[in-house]
Amino acid sequence: MGSRSFMDLKVWQLAHRVHLEIYRGTERFPARDFYGLASQMRRAAWSIPANIVEGFGRRATRDKAHFYIMAAGSTEELKYGLLSARDLGKLPSIDALWRDCESIAKMLRSLIDIVLDEGSKAAP
Repeated sequence: MGSRSFMDLKVWQLAHRVHLEIYRGTERFPARDFYGLASQMRRAAWSIPANIVEGFGRRATRDKAHFYIMAAGSTEELKYGLLSARDLGKLPSIDALWRDCESIAKMLRSLIDIVLDEGSKAAP
């Protein structure tokens, strides 16, 4: 029996936690950075769990895969934001968030493979 809710997905749980940590972490950014780097990081962090939710709600294999792929892209975008924030001295340590993003990316790759494999088995 599969997941009954997107909240059952471990990848969503981790992505949601990262989203909250990014929001909290960027609150400390100076006002001049808020509409630049902080805003972009927040949008990327929001996009990851939001796309997982969207994909979970889709029935068609291609739609599911599309949204999970979008979540994976947003994960990579957030990783670049983390590097930028670290290199600009905005976040002192990104190690834990980086590891979480790596875990999310790995879980999304697996989820995409599962969805696409199930879709190919269902095709006539």
